[in-house]
Amino acid sequence: MSKKTGFVYHELFAWHDTGNWSLFLPPGFPIQPGMHVEHPETKRRFKNLLDASGFINELEIVEPIAATDEDILRFHTEKYFSTVKKMSDENGGDVGQLTQVGLGSFEIAKLSAGGVIEATKAVMAGDINNAYVLARPPGHHADADMGIGFCVFGNIVIAIKHAIANLGVQRVAVVDWDVHHGNGTETAFYDDPNVLTISAHQDNWFPPNRGFVSDIGSGDGEGFAINIPLPPGSGMGAYESAFDRIVSPALEGFKPDIIFIASGFDGSAFDPLGRMMMHSKGYASLTKKLMAAADRLCNGRLVMAHEGGYSPTYVPFCGLAVLEALSGKSSGVDDPFLEFAQGMAGQDLQPHQEELIAIVEKQISHLKGH
Repeated sequence: MSKKTGFVYHELFAWHDTGNWSLFLPPGFPIQPGMHVEHPETKRRFKNLLDASGFINELEIVEPIAATDEDILRFHTEKYFSTVKKMSDENGGDVGQLTQVGLGSFEIAKLSAGGVIEATKAVMAGDINNAYVLARPPGHHADADMGIGFCVFGNIVIAIKHAIANLGVQRVAVVDWDVHHGNGTETAFYDDPNVLTISAHQDNWFPPNRGFVSDIGSGDGEGFAINIPLPPGSGMGAYESAFDRIVSPALEGFKPDIIFIASGFDGSAFDPLGRMMMHSKGYASLTKKLMAAADRLCNGRLVMAHEGGYSPTYVPFCGLAVLEALSGKSSGVDDPFLEFAQGMAGQDLQPHQEELIAIVEKQISHLKGH
């Protein structure tokens, strides 16, 4: 069944300048200057494939509007907010751990966060069924007082806090399938029982020493942070098992008013910053599982915000597959890399992956009766 799927993008997202870093390190001996891995092409080529295929015409365009200072400051400290603005006004610099801004990045980051807010408003109003925000800069690593891992402002956190303050939302679930742990989102709500955070990521990759099975929340929020640190080399079998046995049951028990997805495609088999084996068909499958949960629990309300994904060649095909799933429509475009990824050894669920999933599965029993 087709749905009205919103799509948010702005050309200015591609103008956020991350400088001439090499991979994710600043230039300087012995690193030759090059291109920062979080460059515009992954997002721009995703949008260009939508245009070239004509699939953009199947989507409802939602225009981003910059988040207000009040929206940003519900999460971030005034000191950090001022630091990002100052660095942005003065031609850029480092605003945290591996987080670079360029001239004008402050305004672009506010627009990126505002895009997630506008998508959330449209979904909650019933103007659209679900939405995908091709946001840049990304947001799921950012802490209240610093940028982390290319993320300037916490886009999803800011949208959630806006929704709770203004849209009558009380219970929110966030599912993060980026290959890196969703530390910023988790930290923001670590003691909050009204926000369930679930992160399925590569075990102990980035940030280091975050996202362990034992990280389950604190205080009133204990049990409402779920971490699924999948072993490197996990493919579609592991991800589907984790979603069937952990993510979907947890959502059923929690019963959110809306579901957010931190959509990173760096878990793909072709990504330079991950060691997983996901592919476009796998991401479409996970999307359908989360849509089914949203249909049962919260009238289909689902907002996806783009995070990582660093293969400019492959990200577009993952993104297109997810949008096809969200909308229930076909673009007629086949993923030319899919056969290679599906044929990789180890795509099925492996015993050591099953062992990890079984451990986490036991932890969500409290949610099943929530």
